[in-house]
Amino acid sequence: MNVVSEFPHAVECIDPVWIPMRDGTRLNARIWLPEGADEAPVPAILEYIPYRLRDGSALRDAIHHHYFAGHGYASVRVDIRGSGDSEGVLHDEYIEQELQDGEDILAWLADQPWCDGSAGMIGISWGGFNGLQMAYRQPPELKAVVTICSTDDRYTDDVHYMGGCMLGDNLSWASTMFAYNSLPPDPTIVGDRWRAMWQERLEGLRPWLATWLEHPHRDAYWQHGSVCEDISRVKVPVLAASGWADGYSNAVTRLVEKLPGPCKGLIGPWSHKYPHIGEPGPAIGFLQECLRFWDQWLKGKDTGVKNDPALRVWMQDSVPPTTRYARRPGRWVTEPAWPSPNIHTWRLPLAPGQLLKEAPADDSEPLIMNVQSPLSCGLYAGKWCSYAAGPDLAHDQREEDGGALTFDTLPLEQDIEMMGAPAVNLEIAADKPVAMIAVRLSDVAPNGKATRVTYGLLNLTHRNGHENPEPLEPGQFYSVRVQLNDVAQVFPQGHRLRLSLSTSYWPMAWPSPEHVRLSIKDRGSALNLPVREPRAEDTDVRPFEEPEGAPPIESTRLEPAHHNWYVHRDLAEDVSTLEVINDAGRIRLEDSGLEVQTRAEERYSSWDDDFESIRGETRWDRSLKRGEWEISTVTYTVLTSDTENFYIHATLDAYEGCKRVFCNTWNYTIPRRLV
Repeated sequence: MNVVSEFPHAVECIDPVWIPMRDGTRLNARIWLPEGADEAPVPAILEYIPYRLRDGSALRDAIHHHYFAGHGYASVRVDIRGSGDSEGVLHDEYIEQELQDGEDILAWLADQPWCDGSAGMIGISWGGFNGLQMAYRQPPELKAVVTICSTDDRYTDDVHYMGGCMLGDNLSWASTMFAYNSLPPDPTIVGDRWRAMWQERLEGLRPWLATWLEHPHRDAYWQHGSVCEDISRVKVPVLAASGWADGYSNAVTRLVEKLPGPCKGLIGPWSHKYPHIGEPGPAIGFLQECLRFWDQWLKGKDTGVKNDPALRVWMQDSVPPTTRYARRPGRWVTEPAWPSPNIHTWRLPLAPGQLLKEAPADDSEPLIMNVQSPLSCGLYAGKWCSYAAGPDLAHDQREEDGGALTFDTLPLEQDIEMMGAPAVNLEIAADKPVAMIAVRLSDVAPNGKATRVTYGLLNLTHRNGHENPEPLEPGQFYSVRVQLNDVAQVFPQGHRLRLSLSTSYWPMAWPSPEHVRLSIKDRGSALNLPVREPRAEDTDVRPFEEPEGAPPIESTRLEPAHHNWYVHRDLAEDVSTLEVINDAGRIRLEDSGLEVQTRAEERYSSWDDDFESIRGETRWDRSLKRGEWEISTVTYTVLTSDTENFYIHATLDAYEGCKRVFCNTWNYTIPRRLV
């Protein structure tokens, strides 16, 4: 990223700023103001997230908020109630209180002498979610939204559930927020109140995992904050971005298709990161794209944004399989609308071991194929949402295909470009009332290496919808459709497409309650591939500028970081374990003098094919230090299950110096309810 030091406007950083809510609670903010805004008011841009502006997101915040202010906007970063230095307690994601507070923040911004009364919102992940959610509520001050790595549907496309299957990331993410929520405000900002505020947070803390497990179906809990419930309410212009390695790319095409107002979609090769610091590369000049968007919709300048294509997508070239990429080769392509008139469906019927070009004769007898995967199938699946924090992408799929039912095409006679969401129709039966299926599509090179391109999951009790799942009748065949994640990918001439079906994908998804054998009829079962023909317009795509941003705040690394994934196979005991280490080391933020240390360890294990041995275990160690002031917290969560229930055991220990000042233990038993 090119670091820019000179801007059209000099910038003043105001910190701290206290924004009052309607109930008297005050939220903490940091504001970057362009010089002269008091005399010539400017639009405001809001980022509203719980990731602790003082220490958690400080390095990233400075890069884009100072940049926007330098180009004539009041750029504002607010900690959500109960996070960072804001008052109160944070009880869950996207609750009504959070959204009411968002309305109060926008009204407060519009009322400031340096604001012209209009505002935009920007954010990645949580911040992208609440940008859409605030647009749904239609506060008059909100005029435009940039949403990155977010979703319109909290149940079908978020970190908790996928296809009705409970994701391993549900535990991972709950543990992340358990650790965040255990931290105190900064005494230099809130003064002597910090202990009382910390105690309030610790006493109000509850593992969110329990709440999420209590809602395994798409009920009112998930409908709240899902703008797809009435997408017509999101009327302001939206720029939606994500990456193919991210967990949220599916939402971009849905927003482009369904939003009633102006919407432009952008999908690169990136993981869960802002596109100007995107990994895998290439990163792009995303902040310049945001300025074009803000100038058009907040300042009324004609920047050409209205004439941009509806969708800009990185068409990925074929690559050998590995767990991380510095860069994904490919090219930018565009579509004038979505669904695109340039895409047609290639139907590939299933036959034993094969993906056929055409269906067999109608008078042939249907064949039945069976699969019962080992519980360890999925150890090399990578993370549902890549954060580029260690090797978290899928490994060579030959590691998984031995435990799956696989179907290959013949070597391709020409390059095939796919864009959109593949889907698989299956005539399927199970020998148990609760079962799942994992579906993978891979690019198989002539040397046999298999790179996963996309995948999908379906809890088969959700075959008719996620609101009211129904048990399977063992032995009965059902017609089901499994949709895979959106992707844009080139399959080269001479390569083969491989479809892989398995009954387990652990720890990507929590397994079924017991071992399942699936039977699949070839008749009526097929892969439907969205094929895109190359267009002449692809050679004339407007290039993105090189990524740039303002200087990050100065920091000093005191202890090294370490990120890695390890697969352990204890052959003597037949125990399989995935171990994830995410150690950010220790850094000192020179503007505040804070020393910040974070280490997370996750372990996902199983024994042989014992479905009651499934265990997810996480531990987070976090500490903050400045001079003689030092605090630390240790949060620990274990999730296990049997055929009837989930079991949560969680602990929290908080220390001031060497003295433990708080501890608590939680234990929950939660019915599985067809999960």
